[in-house]
Amino acid sequence: MKEELLKVENLRAGIEGKEILRGINLTVRPGEVHAIMGPNGSGKSTLSGVLAGDPRFTVLGGSATFHGIDLLDLPPEDRSHEGLFLSFQYPVEIPGVTMVNFMRAAVNAKRKYFGREPMNASEFLKMMRQKRAIVELDNKLASRSVNEGFSGGEKKRNEIFQMAVLEPRLSILDETDSGLDIDALRVVASGVNALKTSENATIVITHYQRLLDYIKPDFVHILYKGRIVHSGGPELALELEEKGYDWIKQQVDEE
Repeated sequence: MKEELLKVENLRAGIEGKEILRGINLTVRPGEVHAIMGPNGSGKSTLSGVLAGDPRFTVLGGSATFHGIDLLDLPPEDRSHEGLFLSFQYPVEIPGVTMVNFMRAAVNAKRKYFGREPMNASEFLKMMRQKRAIVELDNKLASRSVNEGFSGGEKKRNEIFQMAVLEPRLSILDETDSGLDIDALRVVASGVNALKTSENATIVITHYQRLLDYIKPDFVHILYKGRIVHSGGPELALELEEKGYDWIKQQVDEE
């Protein structure tokens, strides 16, 4: 069995004095896809924010180790350089900064972190063309300001393009299916699937089974009231789709 890529133990965290995560335990190994599902307010986006280093959240206890490194001890930019990628539910627009310049700066910041020389313009543009093809990103979008004037589907596709360029060890997709029509969902999912290797891993955070028709999970976890209350294989998502979250709520509340 492969060593853990991410090991979260009894993680507790909150915001503005309110505890949201109440003891999360999660182990992710290279090559795995984990889906985290749960009703609104269960802590799904809080978990992704805490792992990525969002300063709005306060860690109250527990640990998170990322390929042997204390993840919670790193600033957000170093978590990114070490290979953690977060795809936002609502990607922000950055007017005046082209995608090309934005991504070249990100790539070269990561190279600098590991003591490597910056990538020159011709090398970078060649890589951009290769990665753009994976997610079917139009060249015109790549030359525009980051997400400015993009549709919801274009923004999500752009996030997967960034993921392709940065080649993270662990990608966290926070409700990346939110607001997508079926065609955009297929394109985004195919990009995620194309980027999967035996050395990286993905955590998919979603409300709905439909995304998991395209991104096949190895494990499904149900998050409720700040805890993972149930884990299983892909069939768990289908059961949840059939029975709804009330089934889980009733089950947990009776315990």
